[in-house]
Amino acid sequence: MRRSAPRSRVRLTALVFAVVLVTTAAAPAFAATPASPGAVATAGSPAMQQEAPPDPAADRIGWEGGYWHNESIAVDQSDGLSDEELDAYVARGMARVEYIREAEFESTVPVSIITREEYRNRSAGGGANRTAYNRWNDQVWEGLFIVGESTGSSDAIGQTTGSSVAGFYSPTNDAITIVTDSTDAPTINNATLIHELVHALQDQRYDLTNATYRAPTQDGTLAVDGVVEGEANYVETNYSMRCGTEWECVDTPQAGGSGGGGGGPNLGILLTLLNPYSDGPVYVHEIVQEGGWDAFEDRFRNPPVSSEQVIHRTDETPRPIEFTDRETNGWSTFSRDNPRLGQNGSDTVGEASIYAMFWYQAREYRADTINPNGLFDTSSPYDMYNYDAEPSNGWANDRLFPYRNGEGDDATYGYVWITEWDTEADAHEFRDTYLRMLEAHDVRQTDEGYYVVPDGPFADAFLVRLDGDRVTIVNGPTVDDVKNIRPGLEPVDAETTTDGGASPTEPPAGDDTAGDTAGTPAVTTETTGAGFGFGVAVAAVVVAGLLARRRR
Repeated sequence: MRRSAPRSRVRLTALVFAVVLVTTAAAPAFAATPASPGAVATAGSPAMQQEAPPDPAADRIGWEGGYWHNESIAVDQSDGLSDEELDAYVARGMARVEYIREAEFESTVPVSIITREEYRNRSAGGGANRTAYNRWNDQVWEGLFIVGESTGSSDAIGQTTGSSVAGFYSPTNDAITIVTDSTDAPTINNATLIHELVHALQDQRYDLTNATYRAPTQDGTLAVDGVVEGEANYVETNYSMRCGTEWECVDTPQAGGSGGGGGGPNLGILLTLLNPYSDGPVYVHEIVQEGGWDAFEDRFRNPPVSSEQVIHRTDETPRPIEFTDRETNGWSTFSRDNPRLGQNGSDTVGEASIYAMFWYQAREYRADTINPNGLFDTSSPYDMYNYDAEPSNGWANDRLFPYRNGEGDDATYGYVWITEWDTEADAHEFRDTYLRMLEAHDVRQTDEGYYVVPDGPFADAFLVRLDGDRVTIVNGPTVDDVKNIRPGLEPVDAETTTDGGASPTEPPAGDDTAGDTAGTPAVTTETTGAGFGFGVAVAAVVVAGLLARRRR
């Protein structure tokens, strides 16, 4: 019986984000805004419509609910949509999705409308049972230098998605919900409707609640959504290209306000979440161009496992990472048995998130990491943003283990982040860029070689160690905490770690000489491929794709 784990697909207002990035960037404004497929899908000029043929005797691709894909409809959104207009709008939208996608809907897709305030209220909360997850996820986003200690990750993600979500599809309800600023005179952008209808078609064909389309880590989620959101944006873009030429499209009145409210989105979070919407369509386009929709369906049933695969169109799989706990003096990882807490208590953030880290730090703190303007260096009409940069290229895998010491308000937190790279040169590039990022926060180095950020949202102590093609980062409130989180791992001269053998290494896996003083046994975990850690829980409503995901 359908269905199990709840999951929603969400449409982001990507053009708004693009404008924010351009107008707030530290560098001068750009000559042209980046491509934002579908966000401007309105009737630019009257299109010549074919005379609609009679209704077919049986359902067929390109015809739904009494409307052909190229048929004109009497819909005027200037005073909001009536029920009759909404029905016609949705039916013809389904016909157009079928026509582009060359696939048939099994049933009509219901569409309802809620206010943005109602969406925020449904997406907020979660209760005390989310506390462990929130604290765990705080360390993931703090490790990415995107959400600092003064702001909880849940609040930052909620603020970002609450001001950016235009609509979502719920596989558990088999329905689309449109988020609007007014339910008295609702309007729906063509792009939003088409995007969510593609998710409905995906669900009817593949069942989006299937475990295949869930991943336990942030990077795994981004990878899966490379095909899920990628296909939706790809179809949406092809739809937009026809508006005003081949097809007549319903105009969407200009919104009177931003609809965001509050303090606005965290651009680092938003850039991370947008990766599948940006690189996914290019990924889909190349597959369809080479092998048609049949080839894409094969890939959809076997989705990619890392954002690297989507960014670079590669089948290279992540390298296995072994990790052994050996913390002391009260420090411990989070539960390895809680399925909400990633994969065995760790997260994999992946190449897209690492790029977002360096971009956000350059944009927000002027860190000498990457050129933030490179984000807009794209060449494909299907590509919104460029996630390709030297410090994040060559990613082979990573594992970020959040740690804690104590309980409740008295608890302190840290993490161990192990990153693997294709080559020693790639690891060196990442390490050097990371250290330059720390410099943007007035870091100082101790006599022993530890790094300390004295104040600000990322104030902490750090061990940053390069061993061949591995970079290990250990974080804690103080240098002593760093030593207790990862005893036996000490700073080394950076230059001695690049010659292929001069540097010391971590104690071998299984070494119990540095066990927890409280008697916690060492635990070794081998991890491969996709994992979790990204879940953004919501109450009452379904979780919105990458933007809000609920784990049970």
